[in-house]
Amino acid sequence: MTSEKAISQSLAKVAQEMLGLPLRVTELTETRRGLADLPEMLEDLSLLAVIEGPGEGLGLVALPPATLSVLIEMQTMRRLGKSAPGLRKPTRIDAAMAADFIDALLAMIEEFLSEDDAISWAGGFRYASHLDDPRPLGLLLEDISYRVWSARITFGAGAEREGGFLWAVPQSGRGVALKRARAQDVQGAVAPDPGPDWEEALERAVLSAPATLDAVLHRVTLPLAAVMGFAPGMEIPIPEDALEKIALEGQGRRELSQARLGQSRGMRALRLVEADETGGLEAVPKRKPSALVATGETPFPKVDLPVEPGPLGDPMNAAYGAPDDLSGTTANAPDPLGGLGGLEIGAGLGGQDLPEEGDGLGGMGGMDGLRGLANEKEAAGDLPPLKIGSGL
Repeated sequence: MTSEKAISQSLAKVAQEMLGLPLRVTELTETRRGLADLPEMLEDLSLLAVIEGPGEGLGLVALPPATLSVLIEMQTMRRLGKSAPGLRKPTRIDAAMAADFIDALLAMIEEFLSEDDAISWAGGFRYASHLDDPRPLGLLLEDISYRVWSARITFGAGAEREGGFLWAVPQSGRGVALKRARAQDVQGAVAPDPGPDWEEALERAVLSAPATLDAVLHRVTLPLAAVMGFAPGMEIPIPEDALEKIALEGQGRRELSQARLGQSRGMRALRLVEADETGGLEAVPKRKPSALVATGETPFPKVDLPVEPGPLGDPMNAAYGAPDDLSGTTANAPDPLGGLGGLEIGAGLGGQDLPEEGDGLGGMGGMDGLRGLANEKEAAGDLPPLKIGSGL
């Protein structure tokens, strides 16, 4: 594709795709001009956009007032006005609105000429800044020869508006490296033989690349106010089980493994572990930091359980276990004969009187027959079973 055709098609395509505006190039010429001749080729009140390319080369794109007004109307109202607006000096806002159009146009020209030798002077340029006045051009641009492309264009399906376009770049191109090989040359080319050892060489190159691993003991999230208050000697609490839960991380905090902190030959070392290893990370109980529970408090809820006194009375009562009188009877004590209803302490047993103190069994009248009980047992064998409810 020739340079003339690339510039014409780029103007039409960018205007249609970005603005939905039909554009046709009616005239396009190329001339060679020096730096001193450039200001004479510019229309009054044109928008001057400085473009930068390869090798710090600078160029110029000039949009006359008629062309700039069309770009502004299509971006603000999405249509052309019935008549062209009056002339005015372009502003920074106008330059910002035209910058995207200029970049898209230069990129399209570069794409069309990417396989041509013209890419050396046409490729790699993008919008850099704009000038309010053409007089600084002599100080800003290099004093060399320039390729100057001037175009006359019409806007709208019925050519309702007319405008112009000027593009100036250094004549000696600096973008030779931007040229791409033609498709047919690439298809016919034969790839060079990498040799039998290229896989091993590639493996050595990859495995010899440096890799940085971080052993993370613990991470703490604090507000900015707390971080700004850091001072030497301050302590940052960490969980007690942090030494058992060290994370080994790679680039971008990607966790590669888990480890425990220990020692090896007098140096700090890490022992890689599995998450479900016996006694590993899952077996380490999670403890609450001491700062969360104050001293003397319990983390469990308090429950009030009702306490009812047992058969011996209320043990919290001061009268519990105290004697009622000198006889030695204990208050709230249960009746020791409660199971033998009808019997009283000191009552006679079968009409017999209790023996006097020190008399033994001799004073138990009528009970002398108990002395021969053993002899009777030997003679009569086992005693008959005691009948329940017999009165004893």
